Amino acid sequence: MDYIKAFVVGGLICALVQILLEKTKLLPGRVMVILVITGTVLGAVGIYAPFQEFAGAGASVPLLGFGNVLWEGMREAIDKEGFLGLFKGGFTAGAAGIGAALIFSYIASLLCQPKMKK
Repeated sequence: MDYIKAFVVGGLICALVQILLEKTKLLPGRVMVILVITGTVLGAVGIYAPFQEFAGAGASVPLLGFGNVLWEGMREAIDKEGFLGLFKGGFTAGAAGIGAALIFSYIASLLCQPKMKK
């Protein structure tokens, strides 16, 4: 049942994003920023944790989950280090995901011969 919930929730998030891309003139980069900020705000308000508990990977894998990871890292760092944690916490919490994305995208660029669009 956990797999079904994750699939449905993740699919709904992706479907809503696709509708947003199709029906507005927002560029994909801006939509990605909106998703990260939405995850951060929902985490700060306290809504994202129960949502993630219900949906599992369907809520933690999309960019909404990355925004929540940034918020959780900032919150923990602020509790430990005070004001400086505001700047440091998000980087510390998101370092593994950002590092993996950079490494794997570099490997993919070596294997796939990327070309610029004309």
